[in-house]
Amino acid sequence: MDYPPIISADAVADAVRCAIAQAAVTLRCDVRAGIEKVALREESPRAQRVLRQILENADIAARDGVPLCQDTGTVWVCLEVGERVAVPGNVFTGVDAAVAEAYECGRLRMSVLRDALFDRTNTNTNAPAFCEIRFRPGAGATVYVMLKGGGSDNASRVVMLAPGAGVEGVRRVVLECVREKAANACPPLIVGVGVGATFDKVAGLAKHALLRPVGSVAARPEAAAFERDLLDAVNASGIGPAALGGACTALAVHVETAPCHIAALPVAVNMGCCAMRSASVEVIPWGDER
Repeated sequence: MDYPPIISADAVADAVRCAIAQAAVTLRCDVRAGIEKVALREESPRAQRVLRQILENADIAARDGVPLCQDTGTVWVCLEVGERVAVPGNVFTGVDAAVAEAYECGRLRMSVLRDALFDRTNTNTNAPAFCEIRFRPGAGATVYVMLKGGGSDNASRVVMLAPGAGVEGVRRVVLECVREKAANACPPLIVGVGVGATFDKVAGLAKHALLRPVGSVAARPEAAAFERDLLDAVNASGIGPAALGGACTALAVHVETAPCHIAALPVAVNMGCCAMRSASVEVIPWGDER
C-alpha cells in the first residue's frame, strides 16, 4: 500500500526559519532584475541615483547579512499543500517559536503588538505570525513567507464596488490608491490587485499576487492586457523611485481574480515595496505534477 506523504509541524517551522533569514537580507532575484532593467531606460538623473542606491543597499545587505530595510515587517506564512499530502493536526504550532528565533538570530526589529486596540505593547518576539493554508492538486508542499512592512501595508485598501463599475471602476480604484499612497510605500512598487471573492478574501488575492515574479504574464490574455494597461497608467503618474519623480513608479502590476456574488465587485490593492521581501521553501517536492 502506498501511503501519502506527511507534512509535519517541525518541517513547516524549519522552512519558516530559513525563509525569514533569506528574505530579510536578500532582494528577490526577479525584483533585482526588474530594477536593473528600468534603471537602463530611466531618464531622470535623480531617479537613476535612487535606483542605483536601492541596488547598492541590496548588495550591502546580502554581503553583511543585515536587513534590507529597518522595518522588518510582520511575518505572513502560506502553506501550499497537495491534496494527497496528509496534514496531521495544526502544522503551524512551531511557527511562532521559529519566528522568534529567526528574528533574534538575525537581529531583526520586533514590530508586532499584543493587541491592535487594547494592548499596544510589543510581544518582543515578532510573533504571532499570520498563517494560512491552501490546497491544490498533487502531493507536494511549499511554504511561502513574506515580511510585510507597515509602510506598504498601510498604503493598501479594500473597496466594495457596485458590479456595474466594471473594469474601469477597478482601474480607478488602483490608480487612486497609487496616487494617494504610493509615496509612503517606497517605490518602485509591485502592485498586487485582487478582484472578486468576498470582503474578507479579496485582500488575500491581492497579497498572493505579490508572490508572482516580476516579468511574469497572467495566464488569461484579458488579464495580461489589463496588467499592462495598469502598469503603463501607474508609471505615467510620474511619482517615480522614492517618490522623487521619474518614469518607474512600479515594476509590475499583478491582478488575481475570483468568482463573486452577482451584487458585488470587491477590489483590493496591496502594495509591495522596492524590497519586496518574500521567499519560498519546497518542503515536499512536487515532482512533475506542479
